[in-house]
Amino acid sequence: MDIISGILAISLYEGLIYGLVAIGVYLTFRVLGFPDLGVDATFPMGGATAAVLIVGGVNPFLATAAAFGVGFVAGCITGLLNTALRISALLSGILIMVGGYSVNLRIMGGANIPLLRNVSSFDLFGEFLGLQGLTLSIAFAGVVALFIFLVLNWFLRTEIGLSLRASGDNEKMVRSLGADTNKNILIGCALSNGLVALAGALVAQNQGFCDVGMGIGIIVMALAAIIIGEGLLGNPKGITAILLCCFVGTFAYRLFITIALRVGLEPGDLKLISSVLVIVVLGIPYLRKRLRGEWVPPASRM
Repeated sequence: MDIISGILAISLYEGLIYGLVAIGVYLTFRVLGFPDLGVDATFPMGGATAAVLIVGGVNPFLATAAAFGVGFVAGCITGLLNTALRISALLSGILIMVGGYSVNLRIMGGANIPLLRNVSSFDLFGEFLGLQGLTLSIAFAGVVALFIFLVLNWFLRTEIGLSLRASGDNEKMVRSLGADTNKNILIGCALSNGLVALAGALVAQNQGFCDVGMGIGIIVMALAAIIIGEGLLGNPKGITAILLCCFVGTFAYRLFITIALRVGLEPGDLKLISSVLVIVVLGIPYLRKRLRGEWVPPASRM
């Protein structure tokens, strides 16, 4: 029972933290139809920003907020490449992903920054409530996730949020109504990358270091979590259900990964496992339709 509870506790913490990444990716991929691959760079960028500031003596909470701001700016740049320079969404994300790697090295001054001897936001939160260990990690991650959940649940119901959601469904219609779809794309990309950077900052603080390669494959993880969540909750429609879908899917994904590690798989195999999992989840609906004799249109090339 101790082993099972430990696996569930670790998966719950990771589901809450990486659920922020899934929400960020959902905003671009699902809401805007914007394939932003730049999150592979903004995730470690958030961790690098927070780590450098914490080592420099800045309050950890301010450092975490700054990480969100840096990710927000990176997302704005991705959106501007698409809206102002008319570079395709896919290529805009790739450019930020490639260029962001060098930016992260510049921010950190190297490939790795240790934080084990520095006070993190987790430590301050634990001192305030008298918590420690995995209980502390779950509690703090839960508070952050709840705050983001409530803010987004409110924001996406506002006039700006509704316009942003409509831009992904029917951009031409939104333009005909006088709304600025370019602004919506900028807001969506900025929020998405801000959330991803925030998650990166929290992960770096909790694990005690930031590494320039910690974001590699994060987009695959987020997509897998979203797909799994949609499968478990039956393709949710409302905002509340969609946000819950991201957290539930991430929890299920991280539970699968944690179990895979416990049964003896090598950590280096996890990226391959993630890719195979996404392929299986995406391929099952197609195979079901083929078995029923239904026609399936060709896959999108962009």
